[in-house]
Amino acid sequence: MRKQDKAIIWAAYFDANKTREEGRRVPKPLAVPGPRIVEIEEATAKLGLEHELVPNKGYPKTPWSKAGMLLVEKKGSKEQVIKQIAKQLQKARNEAPKQ
Repeated sequence: MRKQDKAIIWAAYFDANKTREEGRRVPKPLAVPGPRIVEIEEATAKLGLEHELVPNKGYPKTPWSKAGMLLVEKKGSKEQVIKQIAKQLQKARNEAPKQ
């Protein structure tokens, strides 16, 4: 049984290429194209949130894609945690050197 102080975070929550129906949970302006679970883990670490990477787990709407998930400590509601991570993810993407 999952502890209630942890939130399950999937990469699809932050994917600008997905619709809300396909699993995106942040507004389009906060979303990034094709986020990887490792990027999300780095953003979570920069926020100072305790987290645990669970590899080879499939998002329920796309179970064939085993991208993994994060278990993140909740400080506030799950939506607040998701928005914090989304803002940090965008910041990291903007700071990353263009290739």
